[in-house]
Amino acid sequence: MQAGSVAIQELRPGRTTIGFIGLGIMGRPMARNLLKAGYRLRVHNRSRGPVEQLASLGAIPASSPAEAASEADVVITMLPDSPDVQRVVMGPSGVHEGLRAGGVLIDMSTISPIVTRELAAQLAERGIAMLDAPVSGGERGAQEAALSIMVGGDEAVYRACLPILEALGRNIVYMGPSGAGQVTKACNQIVVGVTIQAVSEALVLAERAGVDPARVRQALLGGFAQSRILDIHGARILQGDFQPGFKVRLHRKDLGIALATGRSLGVPLLATALVSELLGALEARGRGEWDHASLATLARELAGTPPGGPAA
Repeated sequence: MQAGSVAIQELRPGRTTIGFIGLGIMGRPMARNLLKAGYRLRVHNRSRGPVEQLASLGAIPASSPAEAASEADVVITMLPDSPDVQRVVMGPSGVHEGLRAGGVLIDMSTISPIVTRELAAQLAERGIAMLDAPVSGGERGAQEAALSIMVGGDEAVYRACLPILEALGRNIVYMGPSGAGQVTKACNQIVVGVTIQAVSEALVLAERAGVDPARVRQALLGGFAQSRILDIHGARILQGDFQPGFKVRLHRKDLGIALATGRSLGVPLLATALVSELLGALEARGRGEWDHASLATLARELAGTPPGGPAA
């Protein structure tokens, strides 16, 4: 297969080595699933603990992104933000120093579409292809290899990498050229954030009106308001369980990407801006590391109700 001047062979288990960089809440279970699928893994992370855990399962530890990329056919990055990806890919001892021409970088982080396109162009000059493949599904989706994956980049490269993506997710959609995956993820984060806020307000309203919010959720799940957010995050809200599946500060970062993209295109994102400010208020209250379902704690406070949830 051809991606510009880059020939890509189909990347199947047993004969493919993957460098995996970023072993956080999402990256660690994703890397485990690749090992289970039969891929050879070279892993790197800023903290050593996750590397040692993966090494106990058969992965090869790497001391730098360049070392993780050396001898790899594909490198996957799963990092918090655009600057992290830029540093890991193009910085000193970065992926670009280790990944040979003909290799592929699959960035599964959520970052700016502009940064994505810049990195793709820089890597193309070195004969390296890049896919942007951000994910949705949270920690549970990562653990169960049930992620939704939205992919941008050359379609031939996407086809070659599909076996790798199938080891990580169930709903895998090719979106278009470089950056299209990241634009899709921005759209996803808008829907998720605004819906969490809607669910939070609905359950707080029910509580203040003297109606059991658990029964309200049960009733709504059987009607037109049914959603995965109401199901999973509604349960979290009722239980006061805000241990992070996806952190407040990261969702705020993602909505910042969406808002910047909207500004560049002249698209007003009014509800997105509101939810971004609410997430910022949670950060100011020391809840940046809580799950984004903790938007409900702010809704409760604004309604004059104790916020609930774990201690800040």
